[in-house]
Amino acid sequence: MIDRDRISELNHSHEQALAEDVDYLAHRLEREAATSAAEVIDALVEFSVAAPSWAVGTGGTRFGRFPIGGEPRTTEEKVDDVACLNSLTASNRAISLHVPWDDPDDPAALKEYANSRGISFDAMNSNTFQDNPSTTDDGNLTYKFGSLANSEKAVREAAIEHNKAVIDLGVALGSRALTVWLADGINHPGQADHRTQFEHVTTGLQEIHDHLPDDWQMYTEHKPYEPAFYATVNFDWGSSLLLAEAAGPKASCLVDLGHHLPNANIEQIVSRLAMVGRLGGFHFNDSKYGDDDLTTGSIKPFQLFLIFCELIRAGNGSLPSLAYMIDQSHNIKDPLEDLIQSTEAVGIAYAQALLVDRSGLTEAQEGNDATRAQELLQSAFRTDVRPLLAEARRRAGGAISPVDAYRLVGYRAAVIEERGMASVATGL
Repeated sequence: MIDRDRISELNHSHEQALAEDVDYLAHRLEREAATSAAEVIDALVEFSVAAPSWAVGTGGTRFGRFPIGGEPRTTEEKVDDVACLNSLTASNRAISLHVPWDDPDDPAALKEYANSRGISFDAMNSNTFQDNPSTTDDGNLTYKFGSLANSEKAVREAAIEHNKAVIDLGVALGSRALTVWLADGINHPGQADHRTQFEHVTTGLQEIHDHLPDDWQMYTEHKPYEPAFYATVNFDWGSSLLLAEAAGPKASCLVDLGHHLPNANIEQIVSRLAMVGRLGGFHFNDSKYGDDDLTTGSIKPFQLFLIFCELIRAGNGSLPSLAYMIDQSHNIKDPLEDLIQSTEAVGIAYAQALLVDRSGLTEAQEGNDATRAQELLQSAFRTDVRPLLAEARRRAGGAISPVDAYRLVGYRAAVIEERGMASVATGL
């Protein structure tokens, strides 16, 4: 745990400069923007984006993995890392678990442990892209050829039961949502029938949906390829919408920013799903070519800004209550430093979107004034809102300069000493 007094001590040397920056920006926004600095800061103080349990460990590629040391060995230690992250950012107040990578023997004890560290449980994630013998009777069933889309009924039933078990675990932990991402698909033309696979998945999702408690949501997550490369069952937002609508009223679509083909207009997808009331949440990351799982906002910051513009449009001027989570894999960075940077990028995009003169933008759009519309968007996007984020963190008890603070407190060195160099945080 990082002591708040230590954070306050580290903040002290930055406070005067921050106050001057915030004051300057507040006066500027008063003249130029539709939203005041105070309103933006208040919104940022309230905002939280969940951290996934698997992102606190080192990621990898098909070619290699380079552990940083001190990776969490247990779900409790993953909670500790997210608590460390939240103590610095004040914006990561929940953790999202992945089962069976996270499968506690005593859920009540884990919930109490997390609560003691100020962390709650975000959406649960089911894993049916790796074999899990605990879901089968004889150990001979396999997800090699898919789970909910598998041609064998026994395998489909095992996948359904696994998802139900994940829901039950989530109930015990206080979660209220299940995210279903499927690796199901076809690698070779003719290997399976497209329609039959889709119908199997639809039937399975309906049964899983019926197991949801009244106050729960289920998110269908699409991805165009990988590990299936010829055809993935839930390969785009249209398929995801069809599956969500077929599953039931508590199902909606989750948008992972890396789960699209290059140059896809993700902000338009967000608009469409919000328009029909089936936008459920986000997995934030960034990409150059595909599902690169790079630091959020590091490649396409303008796209991230436009996505938040669509969200605020959908929420009639405020951010809608959806599931917001960072989902990225870290191969060469310290995972916690990367999560800090991604949290900052999400906050920047949110703050910039709040500054857009929406009435002016609507007027420009209705008058077909593309130049004026671009000027309004660029004015908000080019505004350096980082002082507002830093002030929001300070007010919420976080660090003004979180990466610097993380390094100064020596958290990574401490967990390496405690956990060693050889621990692995995920099932990959």
